[in-house]
Amino acid sequence: MNNRNLFLTLLLMSLLTLGGMPNRGAAIEDPSAPPVPPGFASADDLMKAITSGKIELISLFNDIPDSISAETNIVYGKGGDRDLQLDLYRPKKADQPLPLIIFIHGGGWKGGQRTDMSYYCLRFAEKGYITATISYRFSKEAPFPAAVQDTKCAIRFLRANAARFGIDPDKIAVSGNSAGGHLSLMAGYSSDVPGLEGDGGNAGVSSRVQVVVDFYGPVDLTTEFARQQGVVKDFLGKKTWEEDPEIYKQASPITCLTQDDPPTLIFHGTIDNIVPVEQADQLEKRLKELGIPCLYERIEGWPHTMDLARSINDRCCYFMDKFFVEHLPLPKG
Repeated sequence: MNNRNLFLTLLLMSLLTLGGMPNRGAAIEDPSAPPVPPGFASADDLMKAITSGKIELISLFNDIPDSISAETNIVYGKGGDRDLQLDLYRPKKADQPLPLIIFIHGGGWKGGQRTDMSYYCLRFAEKGYITATISYRFSKEAPFPAAVQDTKCAIRFLRANAARFGIDPDKIAVSGNSAGGHLSLMAGYSSDVPGLEGDGGNAGVSSRVQVVVDFYGPVDLTTEFARQQGVVKDFLGKKTWEEDPEIYKQASPITCLTQDDPPTLIFHGTIDNIVPVEQADQLEKRLKELGIPCLYERIEGWPHTMDLARSINDRCCYFMDKFFVEHLPLPKG
């Protein structure tokens, strides 16, 4: 499937039931940032812009630059009885430990592949970071908390092997999209929840991260909207809210938040009908209440998977750069 067909498919998924969502968003004010791309008043307007070629798309799958080394299919732990794998990208000329960014793919906790995030891995490896993208168990194989445990297992593995890979173990970020955003938030906020560590490997190594980046990830699975979604029910082992409200709370990143949790960067579109923008609004509000540094780019008139559009992606990467400079800086020199 080419990039345009993939983009159309993902957007159609998020627009089939679109309607009535409030467009009260406010983008971050920064005169140096790429401009905020115009949003859309309706699903029809957006689809016309896509099909007419007026929206430039990023290229998801790119050749690896000569300046970057890639090591694929690294086994980072066990998920039940099978190996879990990740891909790692490093600048070839690194002469000191570098910060690590782990990118986590989406797909409703039931699909997707780690290579979906290779675009981000390469883009930020070229900027001087070590990057990784991970596979994790899907809900049909093992429901919550398996995917969270796998994510935290990957963090522990990479920290435990920091010297081998040239990683600064005190500078690790997680970034994810959609379900991957949820897993990033859970990993970022639950380092003090022993029951979510799992037994995949490197027990006793910290799974704490220093930065979280959330692209339109679910924040609170206890809302009425979330409870009605079959993909959420599948993720939680087919349990309904009435059967087990506690598991819905345990799987909600916002319930794990404490004052010592890491700085968080949030991206969300106001016409997202897969993960309503109110989820991100709620997260920003709670982060501010706790005094946790956060930056929230609330993009008016854009849906789920919006960062596949070049104009949105460039702006998101600009703010990721700034956030990492402040909270995950590269070594000087």
